[in-house]
Amino acid sequence: MRCGATVPAAPRRQSSDNAVMKADLDKLVAQTERLLARFEALVPPPPAATDWDASIAFRWRRGAGPNSSGWVQPVRHVHRIRLADLRGVDAQISRVEQNTRQFIEGRPANNVLLTGARGTGKSSIVKGLLNQYSAQGLRLIEIEKNDLVALPAITDLVASRTERYILFCDDLTFEAGEPGYIALKVALDGSISTASENLLIYATSNRRHLMPEYMAENLETRYVGEEIHPGETVEEKISLSERFGLWVSFYPFDQDEYLDIVAHWLGSFGGSAQDAERAREEALQWALQRGSRSGRVA
Repeated sequence: MRCGATVPAAPRRQSSDNAVMKADLDKLVAQTERLLARFEALVPPPPAATDWDASIAFRWRRGAGPNSSGWVQPVRHVHRIRLADLRGVDAQISRVEQNTRQFIEGRPANNVLLTGARGTGKSSIVKGLLNQYSAQGLRLIEIEKNDLVALPAITDLVASRTERYILFCDDLTFEAGEPGYIALKVALDGSISTASENLLIYATSNRRHLMPEYMAENLETRYVGEEIHPGETVEEKISLSERFGLWVSFYPFDQDEYLDIVAHWLGSFGGSAQDAERAREEALQWALQRGSRSGRVA
């Protein structure tokens, strides 16, 4: 090299290249963080563990997102009702209570379907049994019919618990093709797996067979000699309710039963027998206005 020749400025060019690489890297990191933020919004955090000691009653809650799992939430304010406050359904109470006692004692017990007239105490019996036997380890998990597809998950959650759980679905009715229908049918009887030993299903419904029945379906009925063979559609609908081991029916109250319920509740609020007699006409007028003589109307 000749004396006085200019030396190339390599370090300056290298520093410029490093700055460009760092800017590109920062941009890539920022894009990655934005993608992760969007991904985290799609994948909700796992639900908190259930506090099984917080209550005697629980609800199954479904997550908000399409990929979110559900969880069991304690009910802070449990509806307190006594079996002694239910009138006109002594025979039904006796059957369901016997089944529940067998369940609590670890003896064979059945899933229960309470079906019939509205306002006659179907769901109140289940609540009354919970309040009466909670000290003996009875617990209740309420579930909506649309969430019945979560039955296997709930079974796994309670399988290791020492308490006895009633999975309660109130006002259970289905339309054709609903996913909960298949899930319940499989859970009751039809899957290679079975529900845990400490879980029973209690359901109430105003429909005897849990699904709407149409006149056209009766046209499928065949007559073989003197035998009547229902069509496949009718058989399919009947098959679900038949999978409940205990089927308890409720019927509308007559006038005397209705007035007895009115008198009972007036007495519970401090009224006398004379008050009940004076309220007789008004109670009958009220029932006419409501179009029903149910316990709920009373």
